[in-house]
Amino acid sequence: MTTWQPTAHFKTVLLRARVYKEIRAFFDQRDVLEVETPILSGACVPDLNIEPFYTDYHGPNPKRLFLQTSPELAMKRLLAAGSGPIFQICKVFRDGEAGRWHHPEFSLLEWYRPGFNKEDLIEEVDVFLQTLLHCRSAEHLRYCTVFEHYTGLHPLDTALSVLQAYAAQFGFPDVGQLDRDTCLQLILSHQIEPHLGQIRPTVITDFPASQAALARKRVDDPEWAERFEVYVQGIELANGFYELTDPIEQRERFEADLRKRQASNLPIYPLDEAFLAALESGLPDCAGVALGLDRLLMLIAGASHIDEVLFSGLY
Repeated sequence: MTTWQPTAHFKTVLLRARVYKEIRAFFDQRDVLEVETPILSGACVPDLNIEPFYTDYHGPNPKRLFLQTSPELAMKRLLAAGSGPIFQICKVFRDGEAGRWHHPEFSLLEWYRPGFNKEDLIEEVDVFLQTLLHCRSAEHLRYCTVFEHYTGLHPLDTALSVLQAYAAQFGFPDVGQLDRDTCLQLILSHQIEPHLGQIRPTVITDFPASQAALARKRVDDPEWAERFEVYVQGIELANGFYELTDPIEQRERFEADLRKRQASNLPIYPLDEAFLAALESGLPDCAGVALGLDRLLMLIAGASHIDEVLFSGLY
């Protein structure tokens, strides 16, 4: 017999409505504009770890279109056009993601603050979490410090072979084929993250520059990026950047990511030339953050699996 009932209890449906109302009130009080950007796009970010869903459009000018894995590039086009501070609550889609905290279709809150640096935005995220989770103020730790504390290894100075041997304890095959960033990410997720945010939220700042993504590098120490992540009860809840505004460096990063995808025999997707043109026009100095709303709801509701806060799990 076909199961037709939603996986989320109706109490959770009501909770989501209340939380979204509180989020909109939070930003309304701060004069941050709610926006909406397209779900379909002819391009996507060439992230090595994210695979998009796509469909083929058969109307005039037929082309392949991708479901957004993030609204980031479109929102930055609004910023370049002079929107001022903006936020968005939206659905995003990532192929292959499934598990206790993951679903291929999930809800994201993303916001951008022109004139803010990383520290300004971290402070606002902290206030946001205190408002929504009624938690204590967050602790702040540097990536290098927390990595050394839990592993005894320096993330940049330790030999790759040592990192590979450390990662092997988590049961992954062919660790000798892993690059430094993959080793660091495995160690972070398996060895370090479970300890973070257990008493109060933990903000990890200054990630390796090789993991900068769309964040700028630190001017005073370019081995590290102006990127932060927020953890609550061992779960990554938010990921933020002091945004890179240099169009040349951003294109170089995208092209480097495409080369990595090609070397890994992954599909190659078209770059978002409209976004790069917006950077050339001038992206204002700003900071931005993405926060997983389903995970936030799980924390508020005390849910143990993401399906408990979604209309439906995977069919």
